[in-house]
Amino acid sequence: MPEILCFGDSNTYGYNPHNGSRYDKNIRWTGILQKLCGSNYNIIEAGGNNRTAYTDSRDGEQFTGYKILKKYLNISYAKIILAIGINDLQKFYNPSLEEFEKGIQSFVSLAVEKAPESEIVILSPSHIRKNILNSNFRFLFDENAVKKSKLITPVYEKTAKNFGCKFLDLNEIVKTSDADGLHYEADEHKIIAGNVIKLICPES
Repeated sequence: MPEILCFGDSNTYGYNPHNGSRYDKNIRWTGILQKLCGSNYNIIEAGGNNRTAYTDSRDGEQFTGYKILKKYLNISYAKIILAIGINDLQKFYNPSLEEFEKGIQSFVSLAVEKAPESEIVILSPSHIRKNILNSNFRFLFDENAVKKSKLITPVYEKTAKNFGCKFLDLNEIVKTSDADGLHYEADEHKIIAGNVIKLICPES
């Protein structure tokens, strides 16, 4: 059965903003996507909490996206969905928009180079909401990161165009939770899956 790799951060993993647990497979968008694909594709869920895209994570290799992605790309996939990058805005890394664009382009180029036969889909992350500054994640994200998150969608759209990837701006369909301003409620996961399936399998 052809496989689809869903590679991303905590919102791909299925982080529950209310208690820090992982949403059930029937709730997180990657699990719902598997149901929607049926027997046409096997979904490989490859989300990771606190994972960066191109930045060498302070927490080590297992949290550094481009290093982990290389390991997944040892096999071939029909499609690859990339949903990552918001953690690169953390206050410890504090990239300029130019640095962020260069980093995301480098990350996507890795996927394109290692998986030339795969259809690649890029999901632009939802803006961080200001209520994150009152959550447990205030130790990772500051007001500067919140502001930058509102400016990065064009980076993803431009990168997708440059590399011939499909593109979905999550800001157009969902918003982050009132609980922490960073993660998604269960209903948002359902909406994401419904829009992704339309993009990758328009005949569905």
